Amino acid sequence: MSDFPICPECAAQDTYQDGPLYICPHCSHEWSVEAAADGQTDAARIVLDSNGNPLATGDAVILIKDLKLKGSSTVIKKGTKIKSIRLVDGDHEVDCKVDGIAVMLKAEFLKKA
Repeated sequence: MSDFPICPECAAQDTYQDGPLYICPHCSHEWSVEAAADGQTDAARIVLDSNGNPLATGDAVILIKDLKLKGSSTVIKKGTKIKSIRLVDGDHEVDCKVDGIAVMLKAEFLKKA
């Protein structure tokens, strides 16, 4: 029996640690070590889009505003559909890929598709 917590998504017991995250090999759910130590899970953290709809990992969203990427001349246009988002901790709650570029976005600039 390992010292790692059970998966909050599928209740599997053979989770493992990879850096600052615990990972479940069955459902691929990831959660932070700090949240597990505090007794929190991703379910306790709710991320809302610009319309107040809750977002979840794997959702598709649409950009509601043109956004210029810092350190680049690239602009992501309003109306761009982004598939398979991933929710992360921090002030930029959404991790995703747009046109092959990995970016982190704030949920206030997104709406659920």
